[in-house]
Amino acid sequence: MNIIQDNSDIESWMVREKPEAVLEPDLPIIDPHHHLWDKRRDPRESHSFRQALYLYDEISTDIAESGHNVVQTVFAQCGAFYRADGPPEMSCVGETEVVNGVAAMSRSGIYGDVRLCTGIFGTADLRLGSAVEPVLEAHLHASKYFRGIRSAFPSDLNDTFLDGFALLGKHNLSYDNWSPDYLRLPGLANLANKFPETMIIVNHLGGRIDPTANESDISDWRRCIDAVAACPNTVMKVGGAQMRIGDWEPPYHMHQIERPNNSEFFCETLLPWYQYAIEAFGPERCMFESNFPVDRECLSYRACWNLFKRIAATLGLSEAEKTAMFSGTAAQVYRLTPP
Repeated sequence: MNIIQDNSDIESWMVREKPEAVLEPDLPIIDPHHHLWDKRRDPRESHSFRQALYLYDEISTDIAESGHNVVQTVFAQCGAFYRADGPPEMSCVGETEVVNGVAAMSRSGIYGDVRLCTGIFGTADLRLGSAVEPVLEAHLHASKYFRGIRSAFPSDLNDTFLDGFALLGKHNLSYDNWSPDYLRLPGLANLANKFPETMIIVNHLGGRIDPTANESDISDWRRCIDAVAACPNTVMKVGGAQMRIGDWEPPYHMHQIERPNNSEFFCETLLPWYQYAIEAFGPERCMFESNFPVDRECLSYRACWNLFKRIAATLGLSEAEKTAMFSGTAAQVYRLTPP
């Protein structure tokens, strides 16, 4: 196959960034949401993410050059490395198999002290109902680091889907969910209320964050955040507000500006969304996330974590609240050894 895309455009944009000082460089961080992929040879991806390749070297470089004290990471489902053969419903297990290898490489210690992918969440088609159990078992067999799945849910929450969802509790697995449409959050709240024993993780502030949104849209987003925050078995991943979604690009995207903005800019621009979500859930039910390399189209890894540290300082979070948001909640939710 011919390589159709590389990382050259995003790298040439990223080097234009004016470096900023690292805030609180000793603060331990668990990054609970990043991806790994190789999209260079897939024609379906030619107009998708600007970061065509993001594997061990790429994320390790981002972490090392950031200057932040990232001690562990969690791999997030992204449809990478699916099996090309075998039963279609089992193809997604290939992603877990590959990422388990990355975790093993990291655990060797020869690449440094950061432990990558100490938690993994993949996917499975819960619409299969009880027939999805062998898929979940295959994920668990593929990696001792497997912690849950991410998938969409049907609006009617039909019985077949609910039969599949019930298996997450049986196997002590969590459920991550992401939709750019925040109006779906009340439906996610309904699902959480049906399965109070299952941990549900809301990704990326619950939906697309548009810094130019009108008051009506902001009010709708807040109402939906409140609906899902009312469920005690839900937590919020606080991040992802800096990403492009489909053809929609935020005004700070690499296609819109000459060079990346710094963390102070993002804090001034996006604080109201971050603050509302943190106050709705409470810091003990929130975790900061990089969402790299998706958010890399808008800011560097250093600026990303500086942004979160600025938010914590602006909101006056206590040391215990900061620990929760930077590492503790992630360790609890994904059953990791806390730093």
